[in-house]
Amino acid sequence: MQNNIFATMRSLKIMEGCKGTQVYTLNPSGTGGGGGGGVGSVGEKFLQHLQDHLRVNSIRSKSTRSFQTNNVQVDNNNTVLAEAMATYGLPQSDLLEPLIEPCLKSVDFVDTLASVYRRIESCPQFEKSGVYLEQCAIFRGLPDPKLFRRSLRSARQHAVDVHSKVVLSSWLRFERREDELIGTSSMDCCGRNIECPKNSLVSGYNPESVYDLCTCSQSRREDTDAEILMGDDECSTSEEDFDMSFCIGDDEVRCIRYNIASLSRPFKQMLYGSFSESRREKINFSQNGISVKGMRAAEIFSREKSVDSFEPDVVLELLSLANRFCCEEMKTSCDAYLATLVCDMERAMLLIEYGLDETAHLLVAACLQVFMRELPNSVHNPNVTRFFCSAEARERLALAGHASFLLYYFLSQIAMDDDMKSNMTVMLLERLGECASESWQKQLAFHQLGCVMLERQEFKDAQKWFEEAVEAGHVYSLVGVARAKYKRGHKYEAYKMMNSLVSDYSPTGWMYQERSLYCNGKEKMMDLDTATELDPTLSYPFKYRAVLMMEESNIEAAIQEINRIIGFRVSPDCLELRAWFSISMGDYEHALIDVRAILTFEPNYMMFHGKLHGDHLVELLRHHVQQWSQADCWMQLYDRWSCVDDIGSLAVVHHMLANDPGKSLVRFRQSLLLLRLNCQKAAMRSLRLARNHSTSEQERLVYEGWLLYDTGHREEALAKAEESISIQRSFEAFFLKAYALADSNLDTESSSFVIQLLEEALRCPSDGLRKGQALNNLGSVYVDCDKLDLAADCYMNALNIKHTRAHQGLARVYHLKNQRKAAYDEMTKYIDKARSNASAYEKRSEYCDRDMAKSDLCMASQLDPLRTYPYRYRAAVLMDDHKEAEAISELSKAISFKPDLQLLHLRAAFHDSMGDYISTRRDCEAALCLDPSHTDTIELYHRAREPSDEQRQKERS
Repeated sequence: MQNNIFATMRSLKIMEGCKGTQVYTLNPSGTGGGGGGGVGSVGEKFLQHLQDHLRVNSIRSKSTRSFQTNNVQVDNNNTVLAEAMATYGLPQSDLLEPLIEPCLKSVDFVDTLASVYRRIESCPQFEKSGVYLEQCAIFRGLPDPKLFRRSLRSARQHAVDVHSKVVLSSWLRFERREDELIGTSSMDCCGRNIECPKNSLVSGYNPESVYDLCTCSQSRREDTDAEILMGDDECSTSEEDFDMSFCIGDDEVRCIRYNIASLSRPFKQMLYGSFSESRREKINFSQNGISVKGMRAAEIFSREKSVDSFEPDVVLELLSLANRFCCEEMKTSCDAYLATLVCDMERAMLLIEYGLDETAHLLVAACLQVFMRELPNSVHNPNVTRFFCSAEARERLALAGHASFLLYYFLSQIAMDDDMKSNMTVMLLERLGECASESWQKQLAFHQLGCVMLERQEFKDAQKWFEEAVEAGHVYSLVGVARAKYKRGHKYEAYKMMNSLVSDYSPTGWMYQERSLYCNGKEKMMDLDTATELDPTLSYPFKYRAVLMMEESNIEAAIQEINRIIGFRVSPDCLELRAWFSISMGDYEHALIDVRAILTFEPNYMMFHGKLHGDHLVELLRHHVQQWSQADCWMQLYDRWSCVDDIGSLAVVHHMLANDPGKSLVRFRQSLLLLRLNCQKAAMRSLRLARNHSTSEQERLVYEGWLLYDTGHREEALAKAEESISIQRSFEAFFLKAYALADSNLDTESSSFVIQLLEEALRCPSDGLRKGQALNNLGSVYVDCDKLDLAADCYMNALNIKHTRAHQGLARVYHLKNQRKAAYDEMTKYIDKARSNASAYEKRSEYCDRDMAKSDLCMASQLDPLRTYPYRYRAAVLMDDHKEAEAISELSKAISFKPDLQLLHLRAAFHDSMGDYISTRRDCEAALCLDPSHTDTIELYHRAREPSDEQRQKERS
């Protein structure tokens, strides 16, 4: 049975690249023309330009994919890329659209965070899990996945019932994607109660124990050789104790009337009530659907109160009998016993039908747990999904106590990630809406249904669901209503709706971005510029302006425009757009770099409107650039790493892995680059692949340790590092241990131990890239210990092996030695060397006067508006100059698109200094929602609460 199940499964991420981030609508004409503003003529020149460059070499594709698109002949290798571009059409500004985010989005995010924090603090303990789930939904739309996972852990920590524990534990496991780790089973325990599959089946509220080490391995149910035989049990009671019999066919089962009557009220009424059976010694039980063996087991249970000695088929009979005669104790025992038998997909598929038919809560929970811990694969098994998708399936689950918003929230998110347009996604979201009871739940379910219907081009239904979400209180869904109206031909209505939104609420970037879709010319450009000013993280305005420049034949300016956002927020769609521009200029080397980087983020990404696989485009482009050996790749990697060119480094690593896909060391380097680019999802995938391709046990343990550390399991990561060192001393094991230990407030003794570990790491063989990092980290610890000369030596040694970031550490040493000019010069060197140098400008500002510092911080903000230090510095300067309103405004500008803990804390402190205790309290609550353990904010919050309470009382009086 299991083989049949797995035969139906397919990979979850096959077409992931075709969805959300694909921004270019296919040009129906199959040419570059057809848009407004002279696109046709520009497109023709562009295609001719392409053909001049590309009709050169014979291109042979290693791809075995079949691309059945009009006018593209894959066998004609001389012109395949030019014809692909001609067929798929050029990006056109008129066809670009921003993505409507399928998540909760607030018009005042700070208020939303503060409200959630207050409810978490004030709600009864048994209700905390539900509020944490709401916090999960809010954090889902943020770029930092750690916030979401932390809330998910808190929801699991405060879960009370088995159903919630099973779903949340499975969801936590899914977030780690352990299904991608070779050699692991879905039912393996991570070692902590919080995700233990057996602990999840235990009801009750015990938040203090969820992070304890799991003892499930000690309590495994052992197959006992000393099973109690039926005959032995009957002998345990003397013959004279039996005072009645149940007759089944020609067989007779002797029983004790009192014991049977004690099983339930129906049995008691039958045996001691007014029924005729109460006066009979022999009762015909043939028509009650139980076998002789089953009835004997029931008799034994009436005395022993245990089903552990029975075969599973007998327990199933007892479960049915218990349901028919309301034997709650016997049903509970059968339910618990059968739940322990569910250990794999085959048994889960076999037993869930019994569980649903008999409404066995624990058995169904155990089966659902297997299904959910097998995700994402199980979502493609029709035998599994039939238990979830239909309205009838939800009703069956509800009868067994397992239909909940939580369950369908989990399942629908996986379905949306897999295929947003699928019927399964629609059905799961419909079930989600049926389970929604609270306002935020309805907002989320209806908004996501609207997003899915929009993707399916069912615009009338999309409008209906978005309007339902708006009615439930989700203002952001007005964007969906406007988009659906626009798609249905009501552009002016869409414009009026967004215009009213801009007028009625505090303006945000996404409001102006959406309104720009429904206007033209200068008005459109003004809205896009305002959107960028209010929220520079929105990619659509940059993409639109860049494509417009390309249509005006100003391709260099188009590349500069798209570089503005790639410089601080890398995404596949922006890199794809830049690759288009590079190809148009005949710059195939840079195009290839971008395509390789895209495939690092999303290995199955589809280029050219989702029609051409990225791997195939790599094959087409690479024949137009210089070929590198593996040794060349290492030299290129050193050069790009040293100039902090992370995109270029990713492309080199992708090239290296194409030649040697099993190289775990290179996979690990890839994960480090991805983490530097804040692409944690892709980084974790690379780490999992590094772990899977490990050639030794100690190497595998190190990568498992990094996976644990990066997902918030610091102690487990340390244990993996120590285990690896016990097998063999290695650079990476010592480095992992030192890194994990340094992630805390180090005292003198701890710092000395970290120094020792880093020195041990440096004694082990490794390459210069990692040794440079270790030297840099060692220098930082020396600085913290006030050992400045030793720190300087470390930084100089790191610079000698081209670890450019060591300039920052060396500048810090000079600054602490009161050599500010030397520190400034050191950071200038870093700015000159580094491709990504926003942090260098920011750091250099610390070593110069106020005017020069302002200039450097202005440049830092232009290069990377997500860096918060420049806003905090400028706000502090304004406060020093007694310009309180301007200081608050400076912080608010950044908080509106990046609700950062430090920004919120500083604004709260400013409000406090101005006597505005209500605003202080609100900002503190929002900050504590992001990090409930932030000590400085907790202290400020407690100080602000008493004046805030007094102020409210005065206002009431």
